Amino acid sequence: MSLFTDALKRAFLGVAFAFIGSQSMASAIPAGITQVTSVEGITEYRLDANGLRILLAPDESKPTTTVNMTYLVGSRHENYGETGMAHLLEHMLFKGTPTMPNALGEFSKRGLQANGTTSVDRTNYYASFAANPDTLAWYLNWQADAMINATIKREDLDTEMTVVRNEMESGENNPFRILWQKMLSIAYEWHNYGKTPIGARSDVENVDIAQLRAFYKTYYQPDNAVLIVTGKFDTSTVLADVMKSFGKIPRPTRTLPPEYTVDPVQDGERSVILRRVGGAPLVAAMYHVPSAAHKDFAAIDLASMILSDTPSGRLYKAMVPSKQAASVFGFTMDRTAPGTVMFGASLQPGMDQAESLKTLTSTLESISKHPFTQEELDRVRNQWLKSWDQMFSDAQKVSSGLSEAVAVGDWRLWFLARDRIRAVTLAQVQQAADQYLTQSNRTEGQYIPTEKPVRAPAFSKPDLAAELKDYVGDTQLKQAEAFDPDPKNIDQRTQRKTVKLSNGTLKLALLPKESRGERVQTVIQLQFGDVDSLKGQRIASIATPDLLLSGTEKLTRQQIKDQIDALGGQVGISGSGGSVNISLSTTRANIDSLVKLVLDVVRQANFPQTEVDEYKGKLLTSIKSSMTEPTAIASRMLARHDNPWPRDDIRYQPSFEESIEAVSELKRETLLAFHKKFYGANQIMTAAVGSFDPVSLEKTLKQSLDQWTEGVAYKRIPNPYRDIKPAQMQALTPDKANAFYTAAMPLKMQDTDPDYAALSLANFLLGTSETSRLWMRVREKEGLSYNVRTRLNVSAFEPSGSWGVYAIFSPENRSKVEAAIREEFERVLKEGFGEAEVQDGIKALLNYRKLARAQDSGLSGAWINYLDTGRTFAWAAELDHKMSKLTADQVNAVVRKYLKPAEFSSVAAGDFEKKK
Repeated sequence: MSLFTDALKRAFLGVAFAFIGSQSMASAIPAGITQVTSVEGITEYRLDANGLRILLAPDESKPTTTVNMTYLVGSRHENYGETGMAHLLEHMLFKGTPTMPNALGEFSKRGLQANGTTSVDRTNYYASFAANPDTLAWYLNWQADAMINATIKREDLDTEMTVVRNEMESGENNPFRILWQKMLSIAYEWHNYGKTPIGARSDVENVDIAQLRAFYKTYYQPDNAVLIVTGKFDTSTVLADVMKSFGKIPRPTRTLPPEYTVDPVQDGERSVILRRVGGAPLVAAMYHVPSAAHKDFAAIDLASMILSDTPSGRLYKAMVPSKQAASVFGFTMDRTAPGTVMFGASLQPGMDQAESLKTLTSTLESISKHPFTQEELDRVRNQWLKSWDQMFSDAQKVSSGLSEAVAVGDWRLWFLARDRIRAVTLAQVQQAADQYLTQSNRTEGQYIPTEKPVRAPAFSKPDLAAELKDYVGDTQLKQAEAFDPDPKNIDQRTQRKTVKLSNGTLKLALLPKESRGERVQTVIQLQFGDVDSLKGQRIASIATPDLLLSGTEKLTRQQIKDQIDALGGQVGISGSGGSVNISLSTTRANIDSLVKLVLDVVRQANFPQTEVDEYKGKLLTSIKSSMTEPTAIASRMLARHDNPWPRDDIRYQPSFEESIEAVSELKRETLLAFHKKFYGANQIMTAAVGSFDPVSLEKTLKQSLDQWTEGVAYKRIPNPYRDIKPAQMQALTPDKANAFYTAAMPLKMQDTDPDYAALSLANFLLGTSETSRLWMRVREKEGLSYNVRTRLNVSAFEPSGSWGVYAIFSPENRSKVEAAIREEFERVLKEGFGEAEVQDGIKALLNYRKLARAQDSGLSGAWINYLDTGRTFAWAAELDHKMSKLTADQVNAVVRKYLKPAEFSSVAAGDFEKKK
């Protein structure tokens, strides 16, 4: 599936648009704003004075609002010596304006989830928050202010430079990302798509401040921007606020630089070889394809899915069973200009890379000899459209998807792409693969000259205006209810009960409500076993849930996947120790069928040997790759330091070598025995939130679970407090550009402790928010880390927990990072938090908690937790109340009581021996 579709997958997982006809809207449009067009509930407006485009997608179903300002400038607009400038400018905009010097801090105070991203075609800035007209008006004012008044000061650039460099080095630790970047650089001869947005280190480090300001003045203008507002808001009020904030900005007098560079058709294979320390072997092939707006894009997108899907794809069947790859992948890169499609395979050490690459390319370039089948096309089309339907159910994410569509030509392209996927034929998909997946159009890990190359066809620019002239899209949209995420309302709306089964107990928390697309989120948790019965079962307790959907006596892995897709479902299963979580998402019409299918598959799982072998190969590859990664090494070292359990205890944290040994020795018979012994209906909890019939769902659950055995009785595995002797450790990771620091101290506290609310707020103020002490010192002031945070874990069952901190950084900055963290700990103990700081933190933290309760998936997960602890959302309300009453004196007293810097154990992992 294309990156365009993938971004929309993240962004369009459902939105409830309130469609408003142009006549009813006419009276609400302020003077100076013109309504342009509407498609399926999204309406485009334009400011007459300066050309700013506005997209409004109202949705009353969730109490949140998202604003996304998209500027049509990305790395493709950068000239010689300017690479990375668009991305650097994205960072600089958060440094503020004369009237607001710290934008991220102000966002945090108001509980906004805000960030910015840069791609080759666009830069966007977005924020989500609990619906509030004043907050929305404030954020629009900031966007207008930032559009024309960003300071872009030399001192801010100097501190942010190390942060951007840190982000750059973080990407350099990933072999795939570097291989992808190198392949792009030789796939394109002239076009800037050959350069990734992060830019060249030399350009970023030596950027001219005057040149950066000129870049900003050229592209950050209303006629080059699209303002997108989605979620809960009043349309008339928003348009009035937009007019008030942006209407006074004049239309720029400059003319945008023309774009005329077109890459020629590739005329021969190109290759690149990358050598780095660590990671799994990779082989890949890249081909040029049309732009996302081109009529052929839908066909090549589906062709890529047919080839790369797991386990039904051509590449998977050609490479994984024959031990030429551990896993395969493929994706199209949608662009405004012609883009690329990339396929690849991850190998286990020892596999023949030359042979694997040969199999990869021959499979891709032999479609004319081995044509696609209608079954293959129907399968991936079903997957694509299922993803599209799921996209259309989350108002918070819709602005991101619209931003990506705007970037590649027009926001209506998202709907047009869906229509093209519906209509594309097998012959068209076959022709697209034949045309573009050719030897002369390939960039891979080898160079192979050829006497008679076969070239891909030239590209032509689509006439979008003609295609979209009378386009209206689907007009039938069902509205969703406005849901109040207040804890009292959640408790009142939720049906809670305990059902006695013949073979166990079923606890239910069912919250039926209307949702966009009639979606429902369901979580089923199985609990079984105790410390004694689970001895020696660690790897089996992890692998068994991972392989539950791999097959039964009657159904193969692919057949299970196809049935889930046919029901429009998403299913995720994870677990370890004595619990397994099954997450399901689908529509009201299919939830009962999906629950029955999944529970039957889980009950009858038989772990086919081929699937077990493939799983072991992937897991071994992942573990071996982690053995050279700073983050994985440091995290595991710290976890092992706080681990007193014997090796056969389910709570034991193994070393990398012990994990490899355990996976290597894993047998199918072990999984079958573990499944037979432990997987039963002894204790099961289910939570569902969304559009469903609670009576029908309860009946389905009871009928399915009545066929289960009882299983081993469940007793919670304790995790008691233990004194940990502090230790400062390090791990050397040669040739890694980025380093990782993590530290933690034990806490003797339960979340019922009177100090818990104050400690949670203290953690937020110290290192969780974008106004926290550590963030402001380590990232904003000194620019030492791209990300630095604290984390607080406190048990609901026993007085046991931990308080930790982590940061990523350049290896040469290790001493500065550790000193800054230590000094901020000491400063908060000595000076404490100010009253204004505490009150601002309370407001922000309560807003974040309210935002979390507005998500259906979050609600279902929370109910599972409350079923386990015997609580309801009244507990959350009480915690909110306690937080709202806190004073600086109370918070500071709790910090001084629990924060003990001398009791932290730490690990720093990185290449600390390389020369600066």
